[in-house]
Order: sequence, then C-alpha cells, then structure tokens
Amino acid sequence: MPNSPSDKPRRITVQRRGPLLVEGPVEVELEDGTTVVSDRFLVALCTCRRSRRYPWCDTSHRDRG
Repeated sequence: MPNSPSDKPRRITVQRRGPLLVEGPVEVELEDGTTVVSDRFLVALCTCRRSRRYPWCDTSHRDRG
C-alpha cells in the first residue's frame, strides 16, 4: 500500500519559551471535551495558558508582568 499524505507524520516544533508549532490543519480536543479546528498550514499552540485565545497562542507569553 503506497504512502499517502495522511500517512506522513505531523511535525511539531518545540520552543523553549514559546508555543508548540504544529503543521496544520489540526483538530484539538480540550479538557472539557470540546474540539477546536484550524485549517492553517502552521498553528501555534499555547503552552503557558496565558493566551486569551487558548489553545491558540496570541504571544501573551511575552508579557512578563
């Protein structure tokens, strides 16, 4: 069976003080069971939970107040 694009592993880039960068499109299941979807080619997922758009990163991690 030949490899299809869906068989290709999804690349996730980890940054020390930033979001997880995920090659999209992505579907994210939240703690409460709801699902959010992004069809962008690269998605930034918040890891600090400061984002007002969680789970999407809005660069709130840069504010150190």
